Amino acid sequence: MASGLIRRAISGPKVAPAARLVAMRLHASETEAQKVEPKVSESTNMRKFQIYRWNPDQPSEKPKLKDYEINLKDCGPMVLDALIKIKNEIDPTLTFRRSCREGICGSCAMNIDGCNGLACLTKIPESAPDTMITPLPHMYVVKDLVVDMTNFYNQYKSIEPWLKRKSPSPNPGKEIPQSKKDRAKLDGMYECILCACCSTSCPSYWWNPESYLGPAALLHANRWIVDSRDEYTNERLEAINDEFKLYRCHTILNCARACPKGLNPGKQIQNIKGLQSRGVGTNFVQGSSRFSFHVNTQDLQSSQYVTGATMTAIQLVVTATSRNSHLCARYAAEKKGYELQDKLVMHETRNNSTTNFLAFAYAELMKLPQ
Repeated sequence: MASGLIRRAISGPKVAPAARLVAMRLHASETEAQKVEPKVSESTNMRKFQIYRWNPDQPSEKPKLKDYEINLKDCGPMVLDALIKIKNEIDPTLTFRRSCREGICGSCAMNIDGCNGLACLTKIPESAPDTMITPLPHMYVVKDLVVDMTNFYNQYKSIEPWLKRKSPSPNPGKEIPQSKKDRAKLDGMYECILCACCSTSCPSYWWNPESYLGPAALLHANRWIVDSRDEYTNERLEAINDEFKLYRCHTILNCARACPKGLNPGKQIQNIKGLQSRGVGTNFVQGSSRFSFHVNTQDLQSSQYVTGATMTAIQLVVTATSRNSHLCARYAAEKKGYELQDKLVMHETRNNSTTNFLAFAYAELMKLPQ
């Protein structure tokens, strides 16, 4: 019996000739397939990317633009897709910020072909032969495409971007109600994602990054100024009523062109200036012979434009700066039924002295007939 089992194992099952032929053909086709080299895809679209590179660990090396070539047929349509492909497949040392890939976090803000934008929302241009990617302009570079946002965030913090109230909530433990009309006033401001594309495109911010708050911070300042639930409107306006914090804005409107969310920070800054000029947030007090201009009273009394009679005749208390003093004077005149001449504004151009101009403005104000 044992010998029978051995013979069956040696002989094996009987295979039909047709089955043997199929097995031989399959084996032959697999062998031939292994010998055939894979065909190169004919549909390639190579694109060169010039990317800013700088490594703080190698301070002796100057910043440079490094070229990378990738096939766009094997890459997503956005600039961020290209950066990720380069980092994953070509150069793992490339450094940049990214997170959501949906235009929500603002992490991947950078300068692409000379324009600020989000890499995740910027499509790779089809017509251009190459694409240049650099960090946000006029910012300290940490490494490659990563910039230092410390000053930007400190300026945002300085405007106190949170709800401030003097009275308790009408519904303790619940949200503070707001009408649909008041809620609509916040549109165009709350959508800001603090990517810094607007601020870093502003020439005024380039020149005065430590003193000028910039479009993004001022947009958020106006967001809380117009919020009907906030009760610190006057204090917020006074906090930014400064020649550099607010009035460095010259309405160039690079901010509106650079914003990836389609917002217009310049419009919100103009709204703040309008509130300042109308005296909103400025303490006008009648029946008083004192006033506060942030200048020395003795210097004001010795000014060539002021007499003792004028000093005693002034009846308004105004807090102003050299940038909006003529607007406050005009507002005060309109409140009393006067008509100020444009020579007050012209005088500010000729004379940059805050003391002399304010004294001149109110001296002229007192000369006008009632």
